Amino acid sequence: MSGEVKALFEAKGLIRVNEQELRKRLAGLKTEHRDLDAAIDALLEAGSTDQLQIARLKKRKLLLKDQIAMVEDALLPDIIA
Repeated sequence: MSGEVKALFEAKGLIRVNEQELRKRLAGLKTEHRDLDAAIDALLEAGSTDQLQIARLKKRKLLLKDQIAMVEDALLPDIIA
């Protein structure tokens, strides 16, 4: 686990999370990300004019992407070069 990710997990009290729990969390985050993508596409295809709602969904989707990256980094072992 990289130092930055470890520090973030420690700050959030997640340092004791095991690999199985991380993989479960990762699957949930990816599912939510896909669902948001589908919701955004549906709104755009339906001709929604609620740009604020679309922007909020896109922002949430980006936050999920960052969370996915953090969990994936935590699952990869550190390689000492």
